[in-house]
Amino acid sequence: MDLFPLWNSLRIALISAVIVFFSGIFCAYYVAKLPRLVKGIFDVVLTLPLVLPPTVVGYFILMVLAPNTSFGGWLMEHFELKIVMTWYSAVIASSVVAFPLMYRTARGAFESFDVTLKYSAQTLGLSNMYIFWRIIMPYCKQGIIAGTVLAFARALGEYGATSMVAGYTPGRTATISTTVYQLWRTDDEVNAFKWVMINLAISAVVLLAVNFLEKKDRLTGSKAASVEIRG
Repeated sequence: MDLFPLWNSLRIALISAVIVFFSGIFCAYYVAKLPRLVKGIFDVVLTLPLVLPPTVVGYFILMVLAPNTSFGGWLMEHFELKIVMTWYSAVIASSVVAFPLMYRTARGAFESFDVTLKYSAQTLGLSNMYIFWRIIMPYCKQGIIAGTVLAFARALGEYGATSMVAGYTPGRTATISTTVYQLWRTDDEVNAFKWVMINLAISAVVLLAVNFLEKKDRLTGSKAASVEIRG
């Protein structure tokens, strides 16, 4: 049994999760502070990949990165870099699709943050960077963890956009999702079922781990924030 689809799927999901972790937190933190009208506009734009069909998302990515487009052609001409039909193009597709989950979850966590803790920290002369990483992030940890896990799970199971921009090439771009589809098309039900069970097992382990962390650290965020301010 060729395990490349498993390795490739985990690689794509992990890299995508890291990308959307930082980009989602950055966007969520600053959008949460914007006026309601501006926030609504950004919400529509940043959440759109969540409601669009994955194939439509893949189509838009191809419109930007395909070799016959302006940007894709520029990359080919100046750097001889072909983005589409590679495993890292699947990272781009998975990141775009998973980003709204991280963004929406993180934004909700930031909006629930007790701003009096921030103001108290500022009166003590603490820097904004210190306040963000040592007070706000611990306070919002549960929402951040939930968003990261959801983004990872979404990237792991992504098929529509990934199949359009990366295709299916055994040993190069194959993922669990595309492998299941190809095996089903060729009537290889036994191996298709094996890959489905592998995907289910990974997803179940990740969700169980998150539930364990939530039960263990439910009050850690608020306690850590109070300790930092008093310190």
